[in-house]
Amino acid sequence: MRRHAFFALLAVFALIGCRHAPDEQQVRDAIARAAAAAEANEPRKVLAEVGDDFDGNRGALDRDGLAGLLRLQLLRGQHVRALVGPVDVERRGERLLARFTLTLSGGEGVLPERAGVYRVETAWRREDGAWRCYSATWERAL
Repeated sequence: MRRHAFFALLAVFALIGCRHAPDEQQVRDAIARAAAAAEANEPRKVLAEVGDDFDGNRGALDRDGLAGLLRLQLLRGQHVRALVGPVDVERRGERLLARFTLTLSGGEGVLPERAGVYRVETAWRREDGAWRCYSATWERAL
């Protein structure tokens, strides 16, 4: 009986181990969660994917600035559509670099002038057991 319980326990641990997604997939999932949270006007969920020392476009936007932009969108009742293209993830030592296209549309006021297609490059590191974006650069592609 003990032998069967031991093998059952090993099988459970093996299944749990198989369910752990590779780091690259975890970053893809974090990007998808952030895009979905932006569409749902949930700033806290977007910021959950971003490190405290986030740097956007080489100093143009920090974490607080991103939080303010997201809150402004929420307060104005604006809705944005964020379509993430295929995400290419590359390992750089202990960090990951993710490149993708992002199509923004919808809303009025703040976003129409920013609507369009962007080429985005993000840098990620593991913080407290989760991958967090600590740097992002973007440029308008269209």
